[in-house]
Amino acid sequence: MVTAKEGLMTSNLSSTANRVLVDYKDAIQDYKITNMPVIAQFAERFTTETGGDVDITFAKPSMALEQIEEGDTPSYQHTDLRNERISVKEWGLAVGVTRRMLEDSRFSEMEMALNEARRAVERHVTQHFIYTVFGIYNAGLGTGVAADNFDKDSTEAQATTFASCTHGGFYGKTPTTGGDAVRIYDYGEYTAAELAALGPNTGSHYIASGGSGGATGDLALTDITSAMELINAKGGTADTIMISPSHYKTLLNLADFTAPFNTGTTSTNTIDASVSKGGLDYVNNVSNNGLVGQLYGLNVYMNHWIPQGRYGVFDMKVKPVGYVERRALTVEEANPGFGITGSYMTMRYGLKVIRPEAGVIVIGE
Repeated sequence: MVTAKEGLMTSNLSSTANRVLVDYKDAIQDYKITNMPVIAQFAERFTTETGGDVDITFAKPSMALEQIEEGDTPSYQHTDLRNERISVKEWGLAVGVTRRMLEDSRFSEMEMALNEARRAVERHVTQHFIYTVFGIYNAGLGTGVAADNFDKDSTEAQATTFASCTHGGFYGKTPTTGGDAVRIYDYGEYTAAELAALGPNTGSHYIASGGSGGATGDLALTDITSAMELINAKGGTADTIMISPSHYKTLLNLADFTAPFNTGTTSTNTIDASVSKGGLDYVNNVSNNGLVGQLYGLNVYMNHWIPQGRYGVFDMKVKPVGYVERRALTVEEANPGFGITGSYMTMRYGLKVIRPEAGVIVIGE
Protein backbone atom coordinates (compact mmCIF):
# COMPACT_ATOMS: atom_id res chain seq x y z
CA MET A 1 0.00 0.00 0.00
CA VAL A 2 1.32 3.44 -0.95
CA THR A 3 0.72 6.32 1.42
CA ALA A 4 0.86 9.80 -0.05
CA LYS A 5 3.32 12.20 1.52
CA GLU A 6 2.08 15.72 1.03
CA GLY A 7 4.37 18.69 0.85
CA LEU A 8 3.81 22.12 2.35
CA MET A 9 0.77 22.58 0.17
CA THR A 10 -1.53 20.48 -1.99
CA SER A 11 -3.60 21.95 -4.81
CA ASN A 12 -3.87 25.26 -2.97
CA LEU A 13 -1.50 27.07 -0.64
CA SER A 14 -1.89 25.53 2.79
CA SER A 15 -1.79 27.43 6.05
CA THR A 16 1.73 26.06 6.63
CA ALA A 17 3.02 27.33 3.30
CA ASN A 18 1.40 30.69 3.85
CA ARG A 19 2.95 30.85 7.30
CA VAL A 20 6.41 30.19 5.90
CA LEU A 21 6.09 33.04 3.44
CA VAL A 22 4.73 35.41 6.08
CA ASP A 23 7.48 34.43 8.51
CA TYR A 24 10.03 35.06 5.75
CA LYS A 25 8.71 38.53 5.09
CA ASP A 26 8.62 39.32 8.81
CA ALA A 27 12.22 38.17 9.13
CA ILE A 28 13.28 40.44 6.26
CA GLN A 29 11.37 43.31 7.86
CA ASP A 30 13.41 42.79 11.03
CA TYR A 31 16.55 42.47 8.93
CA LYS A 32 15.88 45.87 7.35
CA ILE A 33 16.17 47.71 10.64
CA THR A 34 19.17 45.76 11.92
CA ASN A 35 22.61 47.30 11.36
CA MET A 36 24.87 44.71 9.81
CA PRO A 37 28.23 44.60 11.64
CA VAL A 38 30.23 45.85 8.66
CA ILE A 39 27.97 48.90 8.27
CA ALA A 40 28.19 49.77 11.95
CA GLN A 41 31.97 49.27 11.86
CA PHE A 42 32.85 51.42 8.86
CA ALA A 43 29.99 53.71 7.94
CA GLU A 44 28.33 56.98 8.62
CA ARG A 45 24.76 56.10 7.69
CA PHE A 46 22.56 58.45 5.66
CA THR A 47 19.09 58.07 4.19
CA THR A 48 17.69 59.90 1.20
CA GLU A 49 14.34 60.36 -0.49
CA THR A 50 15.92 60.87 -3.90
CA GLY A 51 17.41 58.24 -6.14
CA GLY A 52 20.56 58.26 -8.25
CA ASP A 53 23.70 60.09 -7.21
CA VAL A 54 23.64 61.87 -3.85
CA ASP A 55 25.89 64.79 -2.90
CA ILE A 56 27.21 65.22 0.64
CA THR A 57 28.92 68.45 1.67
CA PHE A 58 31.60 68.82 4.35
CA ALA A 59 32.95 71.92 6.06
CA LYS A 60 36.73 72.25 6.11
CA PRO A 61 38.55 73.89 9.06
CA SER A 62 38.66 77.38 7.58
CA MET A 63 37.90 80.11 10.13
CA ALA A 64 40.36 81.59 12.63
CA LEU A 65 40.09 84.14 15.45
CA GLU A 66 42.06 87.34 15.06
CA GLN A 67 43.01 90.14 17.42
CA ILE A 68 40.67 93.13 17.22
CA GLU A 69 42.04 96.58 17.89
CA GLU A 70 39.88 99.22 19.56
CA GLY A 71 37.18 100.35 17.16
CA ASP A 72 38.08 97.81 14.49
CA THR A 73 35.81 95.18 12.99
CA PRO A 74 37.10 91.63 12.37
CA SER A 75 37.47 90.50 8.79
CA TYR A 76 34.58 88.59 7.30
CA GLN A 77 35.32 84.87 7.06
CA HIS A 78 33.49 82.11 5.26
CA THR A 79 33.40 78.34 5.43
CA ASP A 80 35.35 76.33 2.87
CA LEU A 81 33.38 73.32 1.69
CA ARG A 82 34.19 69.95 0.18
CA ASN A 83 31.70 67.88 -1.79
CA GLU A 84 31.46 64.10 -2.17
CA ARG A 85 29.11 62.37 -4.61
CA ILE A 86 27.82 58.90 -3.76
CA SER A 87 26.34 56.73 -6.48
CA VAL A 88 23.16 54.90 -5.42
CA LYS A 89 22.31 51.71 -7.30
CA GLU A 90 19.78 48.92 -7.01
CA TRP A 91 20.75 45.39 -6.06
CA GLY A 92 18.47 42.38 -6.13
CA LEU A 93 18.12 38.63 -5.91
CA ALA A 94 15.49 36.27 -7.27
CA VAL A 95 15.26 32.86 -5.63
CA GLY A 96 13.73 29.92 -7.48
CA VAL A 97 11.06 29.21 -4.90
CA THR A 98 8.26 27.81 -7.05
CA ARG A 99 4.80 26.47 -6.36
CA ARG A 100 6.04 23.03 -7.37
CA MET A 101 8.77 23.29 -4.73
CA LEU A 102 6.08 24.08 -2.18
CA GLU A 103 3.97 21.12 -3.31
CA ASP A 104 6.82 18.61 -3.44
CA SER A 105 8.83 19.83 -0.47
CA ARG A 106 9.97 17.07 1.90
CA PHE A 107 12.86 18.73 3.70
CA SER A 108 11.92 22.41 3.77
CA GLU A 109 13.92 23.27 0.66
CA MET A 110 11.96 26.46 0.39
CA GLU A 111 12.94 27.69 3.85
CA MET A 112 16.55 26.73 3.21
CA ALA A 113 16.57 28.67 -0.07
CA LEU A 114 15.03 31.78 1.46
CA ASN A 115 17.34 31.71 4.47
CA GLU A 116 20.34 31.34 2.17
CA ALA A 117 19.07 34.35 0.22
CA ARG A 118 19.12 36.37 3.44
CA ARG A 119 22.68 35.29 4.16
CA ALA A 120 23.63 36.21 0.58
CA VAL A 121 22.60 39.80 1.30
CA GLU A 122 24.97 40.05 4.25
CA ARG A 123 27.81 38.45 2.29
CA HIS A 124 27.24 40.89 -0.56
CA VAL A 125 27.20 44.01 1.63
CA THR A 126 30.25 42.84 3.61
CA GLN A 127 32.22 42.22 0.41
CA HIS A 128 31.13 45.58 -0.99
CA PHE A 129 32.40 47.41 2.10
CA ILE A 130 35.69 45.50 2.32
CA TYR A 131 36.47 46.01 -1.37
CA THR A 132 35.66 49.72 -1.04
CA VAL A 133 37.74 50.28 2.09
CA PHE A 134 40.72 48.19 0.99
CA GLY A 135 40.72 49.47 -2.59
CA ILE A 136 40.10 46.17 -4.37
CA TYR A 137 38.87 46.28 -7.97
CA ASN A 138 35.67 44.43 -8.77
CA ALA A 139 33.83 45.08 -12.03
CA GLY A 140 30.45 43.98 -10.69
CA LEU A 141 30.64 46.17 -7.60
CA GLY A 142 32.38 49.03 -9.38
CA THR A 143 35.11 49.30 -6.73
CA GLY A 144 38.77 50.13 -7.24
CA VAL A 145 40.17 52.90 -9.42
CA ALA A 146 40.32 53.05 -13.23
CA ALA A 147 39.51 49.30 -13.54
CA ASP A 148 42.36 48.35 -11.20
CA ASN A 149 43.18 47.99 -7.51
CA PHE A 150 44.28 50.98 -5.49
CA ASP A 151 48.00 50.54 -5.00
CA LYS A 152 51.13 52.46 -4.09
CA ASP A 153 51.15 54.12 -7.53
CA SER A 154 47.55 55.41 -7.44
CA THR A 155 47.38 59.20 -7.33
CA GLU A 156 45.07 61.61 -5.56
CA ALA A 157 43.86 62.89 -8.92
CA GLN A 158 42.69 59.35 -9.77
CA ALA A 159 40.99 58.94 -6.40
CA THR A 160 38.94 62.11 -6.91
CA THR A 161 37.86 61.36 -10.50
CA PHE A 162 34.29 60.21 -9.98
CA ALA A 163 33.88 58.76 -13.47
CA SER A 164 36.58 56.14 -12.92
CA CYS A 165 36.52 55.94 -9.10
CA THR A 166 32.89 56.05 -7.94
CA HIS A 167 33.68 54.49 -4.55
CA GLY A 168 36.50 56.88 -3.69
CA GLY A 169 39.51 56.03 -1.57
CA PHE A 170 41.96 57.31 1.00
CA TYR A 171 44.61 59.85 0.00
CA GLY A 172 46.62 58.82 -3.06
CA LYS A 173 50.09 60.02 -4.03
CA THR A 174 50.66 63.78 -4.16
CA PRO A 175 47.44 64.61 -2.27
CA THR A 176 47.78 68.37 -2.90
CA THR A 177 46.84 67.80 -6.55
CA GLY A 178 43.45 67.27 -8.13
CA GLY A 179 42.22 70.75 -9.12
CA ASP A 180 38.92 71.61 -7.48
CA ALA A 181 38.79 68.15 -5.89
CA VAL A 182 41.66 68.78 -3.44
CA ARG A 183 40.78 67.08 -0.15
CA ILE A 184 43.84 67.73 2.01
CA TYR A 185 44.10 70.87 4.12
CA ASP A 186 46.33 72.33 6.82
CA TYR A 187 45.89 70.78 10.23
CA GLY A 188 47.59 71.54 13.54
CA GLU A 189 51.14 72.66 12.95
CA TYR A 190 51.36 70.92 9.58
CA THR A 191 50.81 72.73 6.31
CA ALA A 192 49.10 70.90 3.44
CA ALA A 193 52.48 70.62 1.73
CA GLU A 194 54.03 69.09 4.85
CA LEU A 195 51.16 66.60 5.20
CA ALA A 196 51.58 65.70 1.55
CA ALA A 197 55.22 64.81 2.18
CA LEU A 198 54.61 62.47 5.13
CA GLY A 199 54.99 58.71 4.99
CA PRO A 200 57.05 56.45 2.77
CA ASN A 201 55.00 57.08 -0.40
CA THR A 202 54.73 60.83 -1.09
CA GLY A 203 51.82 61.40 1.25
CA SER A 204 49.81 58.42 -0.02
CA HIS A 205 47.72 56.36 2.39
CA TYR A 206 48.44 53.28 0.27
CA ILE A 207 51.92 52.10 1.20
CA ALA A 208 53.97 49.07 0.23
CA SER A 209 54.69 46.57 3.00
CA GLY A 210 58.28 46.84 4.16
CA GLY A 211 58.81 49.94 2.06
CA SER A 212 59.09 48.15 -1.28
CA GLY A 213 56.29 45.62 -1.29
CA GLY A 214 56.79 42.68 1.05
CA ALA A 215 55.38 39.21 0.52
CA THR A 216 51.72 38.43 1.09
CA GLY A 217 51.00 38.23 4.81
CA ASP A 218 54.08 40.20 5.87
CA LEU A 219 53.82 42.61 8.79
CA ALA A 220 56.46 45.28 9.38
CA LEU A 221 56.21 47.38 12.53
CA THR A 222 57.66 50.37 10.66
CA ASP A 223 54.63 50.29 8.36
CA ILE A 224 52.31 50.49 11.36
CA THR A 225 54.16 53.48 12.82
CA SER A 226 54.12 55.18 9.40
CA ALA A 227 50.37 54.63 9.19
CA MET A 228 49.92 56.07 12.69
CA GLU A 229 51.88 59.17 11.67
CA LEU A 230 49.79 59.68 8.52
CA ILE A 231 46.50 59.46 10.44
CA ASN A 232 47.56 61.27 13.62
CA ALA A 233 49.09 64.27 11.82
CA LYS A 234 45.74 64.95 10.14
CA GLY A 235 43.82 65.19 13.40
CA GLY A 236 42.89 61.57 13.99
CA THR A 237 44.18 58.96 16.39
CA ALA A 238 44.87 55.52 14.96
CA ASP A 239 43.26 52.88 17.18
CA THR A 240 42.56 49.79 15.04
CA ILE A 241 44.45 47.39 12.80
CA MET A 242 42.42 45.02 10.63
CA ILE A 243 44.32 42.02 9.29
CA SER A 244 43.67 38.97 7.15
CA PRO A 245 44.06 35.34 8.29
CA SER A 246 47.48 35.32 6.59
CA HIS A 247 48.65 38.26 8.70
CA TYR A 248 47.18 36.59 11.78
CA LYS A 249 49.40 33.58 11.07
CA THR A 250 52.38 35.92 10.85
CA LEU A 251 51.53 37.37 14.27
CA LEU A 252 51.16 33.92 15.81
CA ASN A 253 54.64 33.09 14.55
CA LEU A 254 56.09 36.10 16.39
CA ALA A 255 57.18 34.91 19.84
CA ASP A 256 57.10 38.44 21.26
CA PHE A 257 53.46 38.83 20.27
CA THR A 258 52.21 35.48 21.58
CA ALA A 259 54.32 35.36 24.76
CA PRO A 260 51.74 37.17 26.95
CA PHE A 261 49.19 34.50 26.04
CA ASN A 262 51.28 31.43 26.83
CA THR A 263 50.37 29.29 29.83
CA GLY A 264 52.27 30.55 32.86
CA THR A 265 54.50 28.56 35.22
CA THR A 266 55.41 29.02 38.85
CA SER A 267 58.89 29.21 40.34
CA THR A 268 58.86 25.41 40.62
CA ASN A 269 58.17 25.11 36.89
CA THR A 270 54.69 23.72 37.46
CA ILE A 271 51.91 25.02 35.24
CA ASP A 272 49.69 27.59 36.93
CA ALA A 273 46.85 28.83 34.73
CA SER A 274 46.16 31.68 37.17
CA VAL A 275 49.38 33.54 36.38
CA SER A 276 48.74 33.91 32.68
CA LYS A 277 46.10 33.42 30.06
CA GLY A 278 46.27 30.04 28.36
CA GLY A 279 47.31 29.95 24.71
CA LEU A 280 44.29 27.82 23.80
CA ASP A 281 41.90 30.25 25.50
CA TYR A 282 43.54 33.07 23.57
CA VAL A 283 42.92 31.40 20.20
CA ASN A 284 39.36 30.50 21.21
CA ASN A 285 38.60 34.12 22.07
CA VAL A 286 39.93 35.24 18.69
CA SER A 287 37.50 32.88 16.99
CA ASN A 288 34.65 34.39 19.03
CA ASN A 289 35.16 38.11 18.39
CA GLY A 290 38.13 38.48 16.02
CA LEU A 291 40.16 40.54 18.52
CA VAL A 292 43.74 39.31 18.22
CA GLY A 293 45.49 41.60 20.67
CA GLN A 294 47.26 44.96 20.60
CA LEU A 295 50.26 46.51 18.87
CA TYR A 296 51.44 49.96 19.98
CA GLY A 297 48.10 50.35 21.77
CA LEU A 298 46.08 49.65 18.62
CA ASN A 299 43.47 46.89 18.76
CA VAL A 300 44.23 44.19 16.20
CA TYR A 301 41.25 42.44 14.58
CA MET A 302 41.31 39.49 12.21
CA ASN A 303 38.55 39.15 9.63
CA HIS A 304 38.08 36.49 6.97
CA TRP A 305 36.96 38.96 4.31
CA ILE A 306 40.13 41.03 4.32
CA PRO A 307 42.35 40.14 1.31
CA GLN A 308 45.50 38.30 2.26
CA GLY A 309 47.76 40.82 0.52
CA ARG A 310 46.47 43.85 2.46
CA TYR A 311 45.78 45.09 5.96
CA GLY A 312 44.52 48.42 7.23
CA VAL A 313 45.22 50.86 10.05
CA PHE A 314 42.23 53.05 10.96
CA ASP A 315 40.88 55.66 13.32
CA MET A 316 37.56 53.92 13.98
CA LYS A 317 36.18 56.87 15.94
CA VAL A 318 35.86 58.48 12.51
CA LYS A 319 33.80 56.32 10.15
CA PRO A 320 35.60 56.43 6.77
CA VAL A 321 32.65 55.38 4.59
CA GLY A 322 29.41 57.16 3.75
CA TYR A 323 26.52 54.69 3.32
CA VAL A 324 23.44 56.15 1.66
CA GLU A 325 20.28 54.05 1.80
CA ARG A 326 17.52 54.95 -0.63
CA ARG A 327 15.45 51.86 0.13
CA ALA A 328 16.23 49.09 2.58
CA LEU A 329 15.89 45.40 1.80
CA THR A 330 12.41 44.69 0.42
CA VAL A 331 10.62 41.47 -0.44
CA GLU A 332 8.46 41.77 -3.53
CA GLU A 333 5.71 39.51 -4.80
CA ALA A 334 6.57 37.81 -8.05
CA ASN A 335 3.99 37.34 -10.78
CA PRO A 336 2.16 34.11 -9.88
CA GLY A 337 1.97 33.34 -13.58
CA PHE A 338 5.68 32.53 -13.50
CA GLY A 339 5.17 30.00 -10.74
CA ILE A 340 7.40 31.91 -8.31
CA THR A 341 6.05 32.93 -4.93
CA GLY A 342 7.31 35.97 -3.00
CA SER A 343 10.97 35.39 -3.82
CA TYR A 344 12.36 38.69 -5.07
CA MET A 345 14.52 40.84 -2.80
CA THR A 346 15.83 44.25 -3.80
CA MET A 347 17.55 47.18 -2.09
CA ARG A 348 18.94 50.54 -3.21
CA TYR A 349 22.06 51.91 -1.61
CA GLY A 350 25.47 53.39 -2.30
CA LEU A 351 28.74 53.78 -0.43
CA LYS A 352 31.99 55.68 -0.78
CA VAL A 353 35.11 56.52 1.23
CA ILE A 354 34.39 60.09 2.35
CA ARG A 355 37.00 60.52 5.11
CA PRO A 356 40.32 60.08 3.29
CA GLU A 357 42.40 60.79 6.38
CA ALA A 358 40.94 58.05 8.57
CA GLY A 359 42.70 54.98 7.15
CA VAL A 360 45.94 53.63 5.70
CA ILE A 361 46.17 50.46 3.59
CA VAL A 362 49.41 48.45 3.67
CA ILE A 363 49.94 46.36 0.54
CA GLY A 364 52.06 43.21 0.24
CA GLU A 365 52.99 41.92 -3.21
